[in-house]
Amino acid sequence: MNEEIRKLYRTAYGLRKDAVDMVYHARTGHAAPCLSEADILTALYFHVMNLDPANPHWADRDRFVLSKGHASPLYYAVLARRGYFPPEDLMEYRGLNTKLQGHPDMKKCPGVDFTTGSLGNGLAGALGMALIGKKDKKDYRVFAVCGDGELDEGIIWEAATYAGNEHLGRLIVFVDNNGLQSGGAVEKIQDLGDIAARFEACKWHAQTIDGHDMEAILDAVAEAEKVTDKPSVIVAKTIKGKGVSFMEGQYLWHMKAPNDEQYAIACEELERKVKEYE
Repeated sequence: MNEEIRKLYRTAYGLRKDAVDMVYHARTGHAAPCLSEADILTALYFHVMNLDPANPHWADRDRFVLSKGHASPLYYAVLARRGYFPPEDLMEYRGLNTKLQGHPDMKKCPGVDFTTGSLGNGLAGALGMALIGKKDKKDYRVFAVCGDGELDEGIIWEAATYAGNEHLGRLIVFVDNNGLQSGGAVEKIQDLGDIAARFEACKWHAQTIDGHDMEAILDAVAEAEKVTDKPSVIVAKTIKGKGVSFMEGQYLWHMKAPNDEQYAIACEELERKVKEYE
């Protein structure tokens, strides 16, 4: 493993710790959904995307939409570490009238390209950005992360169909496929079958990867970028609560803050992982 990949893993576990800190401090929030997406957002923001934190509205920047907007603590931690605002501001999470609301707000938080929270709408927003980029002959890419439970929403498939028909080759979407949503297992609530095949039926290029394998994530993005005549979906197999033993694979941690004892355990486990990659 080269140093760049080790650094990305180290960053990802540090971001997980930041997200747990925020949820613990606020006494509310979605910790486990943050932990499954951490490697994806780390790869995008610290290796892939073309950004300028000093100029958040730069017209030619790559765009990102967190369609599963409830997983905002990890997103905010990423933005803070990339320099959009000071890391000490993370403790504002869920505070009244702060920039770090429970769901991302593009009018309040620097670096947020699209307000999300109502599930499914984020993909439609990303589609719009990619469509405008194509019409304006821009080279920027649009990335989005959706949850697998979020794919229950009909608007997801309306957007997917439209994007495929418009041949939006600059749109790359990750599905955080951790298999769990707030009420239990996704397949028992609304079985989606073969997610990659469903997107392929909508004229998308599809890949399925290990969403905690940093090299696999980067390779998948590189492959998606070679496909210029259709949008790309990367179905990332992940573990809800990844990195915290008592959260892993437990849907009841979808929205729950750890108590003092649980917080201490989570911190110890995540800090150990950070040191493992030093």
